[in-house]
Amino acid sequence: MRELALTFMHRLMALFRLRRFDDDLDVELRSHLEMAVELNLRKGMTAEEARREALLSLGGVEQTKEICRDQRGLPMIETALQDLRFGLRMLRRNPGFSLLAILCLTLGIGANAAVFSWVEGILFRPYPAVAHQERLFAMAGTARGETGPTGISWPDLLDLQRNCKLVDEFIVTKITGTTLSIGDRAERTIGSIVSANYFDAIGVHPLLGRGFEPGEDSGRSAHPLTVISYQLWKERFHSDPQIIGKTQRLNGVLHTIVGVAPEGFYGTFVGWAMQFWVPASMEEIFEAGGYKLEDRGARWIEAYARLKPGVTLEQAQQEISAVAQRLESSYPDTNRGRSIKLWPLWQTPFNNAGTLLPTLEIMLAVVVFVLLIACANVGNLLLVRSFARRHEMTVRLAIGAGRGRLLRQLFTEGLILSVFGAMGGLLAAHWCRHALVLLLPARAGVAMHLPGEIDWRVMALSAGVCLLATILLGLVPSLQTRKLDLAGALKTETVGVVGGGGRAWLRSGLVVVQVSLSFILLVGAGLLLQSLQRVRTASPGFSTHDVLFTTVDLVSAGYDAQRAKSFQDELINRVQALPGVESATFARVTPLGYGTYSSTPIVVDGYQPPPDEQPTAQYNEVGPNYFVTMGIPLVSGREFARSDDESAALVAVVNETMAAQYWRSGNPMGQRLQVKGRWMQVVGVAKDAKYQSLREAPKPFFYVPRRQNFSIGGGLYIRTPLSPQSMATALAREVRALDPNLAPYEVISLQEQVDRSTSPQLVAVTLVGILGGLALLLAAIGLYGVMSYAVSQSTRELGLRMALGAGASNVLHLVMSRGLVLTAGGVALGAAVALALTRLLGNLLYKVSPRDPLAFGSAFVVMAVASLAACFLPAWRATRTDPARALRD
Repeated sequence: MRELALTFMHRLMALFRLRRFDDDLDVELRSHLEMAVELNLRKGMTAEEARREALLSLGGVEQTKEICRDQRGLPMIETALQDLRFGLRMLRRNPGFSLLAILCLTLGIGANAAVFSWVEGILFRPYPAVAHQERLFAMAGTARGETGPTGISWPDLLDLQRNCKLVDEFIVTKITGTTLSIGDRAERTIGSIVSANYFDAIGVHPLLGRGFEPGEDSGRSAHPLTVISYQLWKERFHSDPQIIGKTQRLNGVLHTIVGVAPEGFYGTFVGWAMQFWVPASMEEIFEAGGYKLEDRGARWIEAYARLKPGVTLEQAQQEISAVAQRLESSYPDTNRGRSIKLWPLWQTPFNNAGTLLPTLEIMLAVVVFVLLIACANVGNLLLVRSFARRHEMTVRLAIGAGRGRLLRQLFTEGLILSVFGAMGGLLAAHWCRHALVLLLPARAGVAMHLPGEIDWRVMALSAGVCLLATILLGLVPSLQTRKLDLAGALKTETVGVVGGGGRAWLRSGLVVVQVSLSFILLVGAGLLLQSLQRVRTASPGFSTHDVLFTTVDLVSAGYDAQRAKSFQDELINRVQALPGVESATFARVTPLGYGTYSSTPIVVDGYQPPPDEQPTAQYNEVGPNYFVTMGIPLVSGREFARSDDESAALVAVVNETMAAQYWRSGNPMGQRLQVKGRWMQVVGVAKDAKYQSLREAPKPFFYVPRRQNFSIGGGLYIRTPLSPQSMATALAREVRALDPNLAPYEVISLQEQVDRSTSPQLVAVTLVGILGGLALLLAAIGLYGVMSYAVSQSTRELGLRMALGAGASNVLHLVMSRGLVLTAGGVALGAAVALALTRLLGNLLYKVSPRDPLAFGSAFVVMAVASLAACFLPAWRATRTDPARALRD
């Protein structure tokens, strides 16, 4: 073993002393040759005979040198280095070809690397600075009969902590917000309500101060503490080193700053960078609906579970489900039909990871198509170039080079192109790693945070893509080299425009593949575009164009309940008196926004639920004239009035789905509904609307008057034909007249709210459209290149046809028909594949069939136009052929 190691080291060292080794070898061989000549002279030979006999005895000097080099060096590495140097020289000799090939690969590999970085940074490693993310799983509640996840109550979470032995830590994190600046501009800031173990459990150590200590997440508003982000500390507090112990007003309550998070930590919510964290004991200050830490029916928590090392998701899920079953038996009034489920981070149900998952899945398939198209394009370039190098390859074979050596050389050249393409692609991906957020609009003035992550995993995947490209690029010209005939290789061959011979099929096949893949992407883009249009034009059950929405943050301004009621009443009176305003109202939650509706177990008088079902419904707290302002029709009954206040009998309005599900007679008017132990009378039935998503199925929902369940926060809705800009100016004036320290947020139409709620579909349409356009351009370039080469190789054939009487129109038709035949073949293949693949778009399509004829027809038209444009220039050039010159040459 030691001898082998020493031999390898000697051979390796020889690689770095090749020149010295060759010099020594020359001296040694010359010495042997002189000694042999001298010996032959002593035998009586002439000088010429002695030298000739000595050379014969050595077996040839150059051959002997090669044998010695093989014995002393590493021939495989030396050959690879020779191939590498030769490949670089060939690329430098053809800069136009090299730049075009590298550009195509940069686009293909860069698109893949960019999507890999988004997948890594949004789905698989979404939380920079958080330790052991592979053991972190999202946790949310489920309810029998409901499709989507729900929150978890604080008492249920405490029971999980006490009874689960396979989970290291349960971590609470619920997104919230506050206003930090009050004045001419209201600045919204995003934060999190967290459990006391939050920072310790995720392995994040504050840059300054500390995190939260055990017990600081219990008690009713008992611990007004906060940890602020590095960004907030730097920008708002100017990197104050004495920040610890100072106070900051959050939602009207002074909080003591106990820590500053480290740089690069943005929290544990995909989509927004958290700026502050408060303990769960302060929940009532930031969450509407009162104190929830002792209410088992209040499901508001979004949480994570960090499993112990070696524990699988299935094992932890079994244990958590068993605890949830015991809770269901022990607390049937609140937990009947409920369980708790774990999700991998990339399927997290309560942030934008789950929202963007379908889009990123589609993008992975799209960029693979783009890469294949780019490789086919470069493959065509290499194929054309290999025809130009046939004489070179023939000579190399004739002087003794093996076909394997030629194949290695071609693969090396493909590797060089792929490496340069990968370098350019990674650079492009680095520039584009934050590009995804540009397609998603800011909400309430807060920009989203969706950075890509280029780590070793992305680098490894990109290296795999580079290797795949190398294999594809080296395979194409090698197919021609394998068939190289030494006897006939020096003969001139022409490739006719029609027919094309054996060598034309490969180039044509690559073009057909490009066209088919481009057609598939165009069909996908058309389907997504139609879906987005139908989503945005579908009725959400309320008016969208004549209703404006904004908020005035009274919580952060320190308003108590009574002062907030007075302010809102006075503001409504002032707004309704403005010219052009038809009605105005307040409501706690905005439809299709990120805010969560309150959810509660209900008891319906006269309705007996099945033993395994706990009736639950979501509700919204709305003001007088809400249904008129929002344009939600009432099927029966009445609207809420100002008289429905604290001193009046409790009332509710239910939607049609709730009326049909719980009142089999179909008429709930005058019937009773119990919510949180209080009975209320149904006074109206409203049409169903969309509450959280345009794609959601109809579900039970009800409304209660704000005054009977008051929360200070809420949105202002104004029915008016005026533009948002005009109303914003007038509204700001009225708000400042009531309180100079207040300012409204942005004023938008509810149509803008609908558009923002469909931003994931917009992202999918935009990205598929961009990459589909790129694929179309590459396919058109490939088709243009093949037709140009075919025309250039068919000069004699075209000249002969024209000499025999063919006109320019005949030649034009001949060349164009050849290109369109390739296009037709690609479209036919692409249509067949698209019919099978477009079903994968089902999660992103809304009221659009995956086989929609309009999408397929539009893709065909676009592909046909692009093909005509790509074929026209070579065909026009063919009509300019001079028959006499073509036949003479």
